[in-house]
Amino acid sequence: MADSLGASGSPGGGGGSHESGGDQSPRSGGVREQDRYLPIANISRIMKKALPANGKIAKDAKETVQECVSEFISFITSEASDKCQREKRKTINGDDLLWAMATLGFEDYIDPLKVYLQKYREGDNKGSGKTGDGSARKDGVQAGNPSNVQGY
Repeated sequence: MADSLGASGSPGGGGGSHESGGDQSPRSGGVREQDRYLPIANISRIMKKALPANGKIAKDAKETVQECVSEFISFITSEASDKCQREKRKTINGDDLLWAMATLGFEDYIDPLKVYLQKYREGDNKGSGKTGDGSARKDGVQAGNPSNVQGY
């Protein structure tokens, strides 16, 4: 996937608008809609967990949340990526994401996420720390590519 984060940190470089104007090829410099957003099925599954068994969610509500969470991930990851670039590092780790969240005013989420990150790291230490293809995984993502965020 082409890395097309603009100066604003949002996909496509626009001022945060997700109107794609059509399905664009990554080779043309644009980002396809399915590459910008988390899968709607995943969003729906998470949303349903907060509802009673007979609760329903309108399609437009799912799509709105899909856009919001995707933008949120890009926002946080862009800030973490900037920090890593200033420090001449290529890999964003969980601590960078927590730093970015604190910097951007999401302090209320830091403590629960620190607990999650610690448990994730403890669980990762039990295994080999490698993915099936032999590459190191841990909690890092490549700087400048928010589509790589793993498990967050």
